Amino acid sequence: MAKKKLADGGLTTKHWLGYMFGDFGGCMTFALMASTFSIYCTNVLGVNATLMGVLTIIWTIWDAVNDPMMGAIMDKVFARNQNKNGKFRPWLLRATPLLAITAIALWTVPTLLDGIPLLIALFSFKILYEASYTMFNIPMGSLLSAMSKNDAERASLSSARGVGSMFGNMIPGMIGPVVIGMFGDTKSTGYMITGVACAIVGFVVCLLHYFMTEERTVVNEETKADDIKLTDIFAVIKKNRAFVALCIHGVCICTMQYLTENISMYMYSAVYDDVTYKTIASVLSAPFMLGSMVAVPFLCKKLGLEKIIRYTLLAGGAICGLLFVMHLFMEVNPLVHGVILGIGTGLAMVSIQMQWGLVGEAIDYNEYLIGKRTEGSIYGTFNLARRIGQTVGLGFSFFALDWIGYNPKLDVQGDGTIFGFKILCVLTPALFILGSWAAFKFVWNITPEIRAKMAAKKSDITDNAAEEIEAQETKN
Repeated sequence: MAKKKLADGGLTTKHWLGYMFGDFGGCMTFALMASTFSIYCTNVLGVNATLMGVLTIIWTIWDAVNDPMMGAIMDKVFARNQNKNGKFRPWLLRATPLLAITAIALWTVPTLLDGIPLLIALFSFKILYEASYTMFNIPMGSLLSAMSKNDAERASLSSARGVGSMFGNMIPGMIGPVVIGMFGDTKSTGYMITGVACAIVGFVVCLLHYFMTEERTVVNEETKADDIKLTDIFAVIKKNRAFVALCIHGVCICTMQYLTENISMYMYSAVYDDVTYKTIASVLSAPFMLGSMVAVPFLCKKLGLEKIIRYTLLAGGAICGLLFVMHLFMEVNPLVHGVILGIGTGLAMVSIQMQWGLVGEAIDYNEYLIGKRTEGSIYGTFNLARRIGQTVGLGFSFFALDWIGYNPKLDVQGDGTIFGFKILCVLTPALFILGSWAAFKFVWNITPEIRAKMAAKKSDITDNAAEEIEAQETKN
């Protein structure tokens, strides 16, 4: 059992801003991958869409090892060395420069090559980028449980991460299409400029995240490094129903997110003939996103994180379904399409912004159930579930481009292809949003009664740990 000493003082504005910068910086490059990487590969590098689907599956198999492995390594390294600088923050400093370097290489080096060398460079730099992002993202996400002492602080930090994620996704999503459109979406220049700029901004913001955060729960780990095994996660899946609900949610919501982001660029290019509509629609829907991020933390205090997530998922799925019905019966203006889709998916993505508090609660619940606190392993496995959703979204969309008959060489796509884009971009995301809602409605099981039992047990552990530390200090 871990003995925990809580740092003095409450959560400060500096802590909140510092944690906000984490997803802000990480998403500057990762969001660009979600929205632009596929069209960069197919329309600029000339990679066949089916081959891209195969490569995406291979990259995900790597992630299947990479994410939980990184979490287990963090737990084992800290159990062995007890780094005085913390369990998670040292990894942030190691990963930040690697993340920037590999992102820049991915958007520049393949454009200088052809044929097999191009594919080798593309494959290799994507592998290295994903490893670097995992090295940053796993400790950044796990840091929430080490910075918060109670549910209110978890909700506050979840909101901070949500705001950071919103800016980190919004900036590449708004600026990228404009820069790419200036040079043409089949030319490499716009992609290179956007990729390098996002990597540099992300590097600076990630450093701010490191310097402005603090591990306020200092863990003195009694568990030996050899006692932490990668197979521990199977016991978590077997016993921790709340964690299973989060994993189902992670698969569904990330499938929605990456499918929508990936197909949207093709939708605006092939159906509406202008990718800059995506930027305009993002600007128009931005006030709604900002308003929701301001309102949600206050609503969470009254209703709780889990209820807010369920309500916003249900509303988001209904709005996306309504938009698909509109497409069935009328010609929908591109800006109307973009704003309604932005509001629907934006409501659903409140769950992404606020889910991190529930991950912290699932970690506490796991400690309550089995007596081990392995934040890295649990967060790494949850991240794996999210990566599976990412792969389903991206991989399915690549294969679907062939299924619906998309041909990037045609100036005008066929009616069947255009209708296929509407199904992929609107109806399919709505179904996955509702799947995520079902996970919290029917699988999540942490009730107020369970929370009270968890709090009582944590209080006993903290009091005992404080007495042991005080006794040790008196003895010394």
